[in-house]
Amino acid sequence: MEQYKQDFIGFMVDCGVLKFGDFVTKSGRKTPFFINTGFYRTGAQLRKLGEFYAKAIQDKFGLEFDVLFGPAYKGIPLSVATAMEISELYQVDVRYCSNRKEAKDHGDTGILLGSPICDGDRVLIIEDVTTAGTSIQETLPIVKAQGKIQIVGLVVSVDRMERGHGEKSALAEIRDTYEMETTAIVTMEEVMEYLYNRPYKGKVIIDDAMKAAIDGYYQKYGASK
Repeated sequence: MEQYKQDFIGFMVDCGVLKFGDFVTKSGRKTPFFINTGFYRTGAQLRKLGEFYAKAIQDKFGLEFDVLFGPAYKGIPLSVATAMEISELYQVDVRYCSNRKEAKDHGDTGILLGSPICDGDRVLIIEDVTTAGTSIQETLPIVKAQGKIQIVGLVVSVDRMERGHGEKSALAEIRDTYEMETTAIVTMEEVMEYLYNRPYKGKVIIDDAMKAAIDGYYQKYGASK
């Protein structure tokens, strides 16, 4: 596993974003793990998060794109932080863009924040965690309405590897439905591989009992690839 993936898993644990125990998702599923990206709350955390996204993007897509689009609201800081880190790490200056929930009719008018999207632009979409693909359904018409553009793909922080509307994961459904490449900084399979019976800062986070609980969860809700 790449070093940045290992570092990101530890980063999520340190920030309280990734937790293990007994939780209930919005869909009503009882789950032994929970991911809450709302716990990235400081400037240092956001800068570091942007660095992990930048490395994952370079790893999967390269840097042959023009605009990094972050859907409102959580995608707004992600697009800014990641564009800054791409510039810092790779000396490539990509533009960032986000949408408003409602179009502005004065001053900086329109539905977009940041860079405009123009004919010929290659656009990469950045989000936090995709579970049902609802955001993409809302985002794609906005982006495509800006001109003759190319959607490069979608990057999220974690692939939960759970079934979406069918048997596939939400990321796989998006990939197949919209014919776009998708990737995550890490998958839950990689999280388990890295943390299972391995002390992290002196503590085993995924022991045999937790591994059994996670395996049971995926037997019930796991996605086909």
